[in-house]
Amino acid sequence: MKPKALIFGYGFIGDAFARSARHAGYAISATARAAEKREDLGALGVIPVDPTDAEHLQRAFAGADAVLITPAPGDDGCPAFAALKPSAGQQKWIGYLSTTGVYGDRGGGWVFEDSALTPTSAEGRRRALAESQWLSVGAQIFRLPGLYGPGRNVIERLMDGTARRIHKPDHVFSRLHHDDCASALLASLARPRAGGVYNLCDDEPAPGDTVLAWAAELCGLPLPPSITFDDPGLSPNMKRFYQDNKRVSNARAKAELGWQLRYPTYREGLADIYRSLQRDTTQ
Repeated sequence: MKPKALIFGYGFIGDAFARSARHAGYAISATARAAEKREDLGALGVIPVDPTDAEHLQRAFAGADAVLITPAPGDDGCPAFAALKPSAGQQKWIGYLSTTGVYGDRGGGWVFEDSALTPTSAEGRRRALAESQWLSVGAQIFRLPGLYGPGRNVIERLMDGTARRIHKPDHVFSRLHHDDCASALLASLARPRAGGVYNLCDDEPAPGDTVLAWAAELCGLPLPPSITFDDPGLSPNMKRFYQDNKRVSNARAKAELGWQLRYPTYREGLADIYRSLQRDTTQ
């Protein structure tokens, strides 16, 4: 029989993980609250699970060999933790997607998995709480930076006119292509370690406006005007994002999981997206 993977929260990374896991031989199920979304999952070959049906959810959880947890936490921690009621010692791979926001602001310095957690935002504090919940039952934690891929990238924002060129002196952040995120999760499935914590990011932290300028040159598109990070027109979420400044190390994930990045920097990832967009326009 095929091994089974349950995705609690089928979003951007859930979809990338599902495609990779299916290719690796897994049967995929995923939660969705809306009946329409469950129909969409079924059309994709994913077995839909209604998370409001506690009995159905528990059966799916009990029968899964691997469980990926993606939802954002609330003040009480991870909603999936409360819904699934996991216990320590379960013989299954559980991966929880957290954020590098748990490290807070490091003034551009490097952070590693054993760095202290000093989140500066309420969202970061909620993530730290959710991590502690899942670590208590032996889950593996994956701290993610800014994610990009087809449908979510600066090239498409430049093309549709929604890109914003925000400048904060000496500010950098890490990023990761969603296919590289999925490949890291698959690598962890092959080399599980209960309680393992991994930073997943590419090899080159960089300023956001530098990445945008590179993408504009690649595509031959004009750069939007520069905006300072304290511009009153920026959303609170964007301002919070620019509050933290750090470089994230991915050395542990490479060493322990044998993880190899297909897109080691934003250049390779964005160039691949641009080539794909060009193919789509000529077909």
